[in-house]
Amino acid sequence: MDQVACMSRKPWELAFTAKPAEVAALRRLMRLHLGIWGLHEVVEEAQLCVSELVSNVITHVGPDTPTTLVVSMRGTQLRIEVHDPNTRTVPTKISADADAEAGRGMLLIDALAQRWGVQLFPDHKVTWCELATNLTTPHGHSGSPQVERAERVLNAYRAHEPTKQAGGSRLTAAVTETVAVGIIADLLHWLRAHGHDADEALDRAQTHFEAEAEALTTLRC
Repeated sequence: MDQVACMSRKPWELAFTAKPAEVAALRRLMRLHLGIWGLHEVVEEAQLCVSELVSNVITHVGPDTPTTLVVSMRGTQLRIEVHDPNTRTVPTKISADADAEAGRGMLLIDALAQRWGVQLFPDHKVTWCELATNLTTPHGHSGSPQVERAERVLNAYRAHEPTKQAGGSRLTAAVTETVAVGIIADLLHWLRAHGHDADEALDRAQTHFEAEAEALTTLRC
């Protein structure tokens, strides 16, 4: 298929000072960005990984350490990196006692992540992990059959438009939204032309959408 409705997921990074008060803010930021990326199914795991990676810096490198969080995609996997300037202290997976209050961070990451590791550079180190997503392509959409069907409709609809975007065949988010609205409007015209109540159909579709969205949210919880 030449034209693909894609989700742009550009890497982002944030420099911060590692201290306990920052962890909650980083978790909220992770939820916000992954929501924008359409990766709702991996939010909780990503938040846990960020918490543990940053807490590891606070505990073993020290509070107030200048640190950087980097989030990106590696194929269909979500990659989370935490950069800190200490190259002498390297996180390892240890067997923590059942009553131990510390030492479980990398065990948890090992359980959640597809893989993780540490990269050493002359002036800093990077502790990273990669989480599996429901994506089948790096720029695709995550999840439900409804989304996959809609994407196929968008691709077919866009193929019949008389003009194309300059600079490539991939759909930007703004263009995709415009095309989606056009599809909905055309369907309402079709319903009216065939003697149906377009407003009633739109209300039924909204109700159906909200019920399915609520069901999906319940499943994720």
